[in-house]
Amino acid sequence: MEQTTPIDDIAVRRRRALWRATHRGTKELDILIGDYASANLDRMDAAELTHFEDFLTQQETELQALLLAPTAAHDVPFADIVNAVRAFHGMPSA
Repeated sequence: MEQTTPIDDIAVRRRRALWRATHRGTKELDILIGDYASANLDRMDAAELTHFEDFLTQQETELQALLLAPTAAHDVPFADIVNAVRAFHGMPSA
């Protein structure tokens, strides 16, 4: 049986996260989250990737409200990712 290395594991996790980021259920979230993931996943270390994976488990309506609503997102879970995605797309930070 072949044993995987941590590098293989993180590569698999990055591919899985990219697929989940680009298949959210709405075209808007596919673009917002997917494009951000495509550009940034390779730079994420294991801890950052885990945090992003947790972000991806949130409900579509919650993610859409966080990313598209003009309300402040600095006091919500995943505020760092929300603001990074918004900045990536040239949207004002919440």
